[in-house]
Amino acid sequence: MQNEALATIAVLGGTGKEGGGLALRWAHKGHKVIIGSRTAERAQEAADAMNATLGGSSVVGAANADAAGQADIIVLAVPYAAQQSTVKDVADALAGKILIDVTVPLVPPKVSRVQLPDGGSAVEAVQKMLGDGVRVVSAFQNISAHHLTKLDEEIECDVLVCADDSEAADQVVGLAQEIGLRAWNAGPLCNSVVAEGLTSVLIALNRRYKVPGSGIRITGV
Repeated sequence: MQNEALATIAVLGGTGKEGGGLALRWAHKGHKVIIGSRTAERAQEAADAMNATLGGSSVVGAANADAAGQADIIVLAVPYAAQQSTVKDVADALAGKILIDVTVPLVPPKVSRVQLPDGGSAVEAVQKMLGDGVRVVSAFQNISAHHLTKLDEEIECDVLVCADDSEAADQVVGLAQEIGLRAWNAGPLCNSVVAEGLTSVLIALNRRYKVPGSGIRITGV
């Protein structure tokens, strides 16, 4: 695999707000970004809109499996209900690669209530499904899409990065720092339950205090 500074990044679910915000920021930093969606046409529409914003042509669109096949690093940013089915559809294209899973187990309508699947991590479940041939990394669950699309805005929220492969986690920490985020290697993938659960807590704070995107900070490090 290439160094992450030169990596081609596929964002599956890049037509959505969270995935689209991450894709926009990486493209802005010079990465080749592939937007993945269920249809290539919808993905290309999102890519064209990003290129218009950036004034370039570094973003392309493709169907999810094709996007994953062309990339060095794959980001899964689909709704929780589509997480496992999307992974199954692209599994053959993930071998030997890093999969960054942004999934939060939100169960509408009570999205401000923590609802972890069987009391465990939704991202860890994907690692178990894929096996050791794919390095699954949990990250970016607590970053508000509201802030990601504002390229000149400093985001006041840290990123907790969890993975059983510490080297892969460190690569994702670097990718987060590159787009202006403070990120921390927060230990093994089972620790992802904290970041996944925190998202519902932050949604509850947003609603109670009428703010668009509360966040977390790690202090004392």
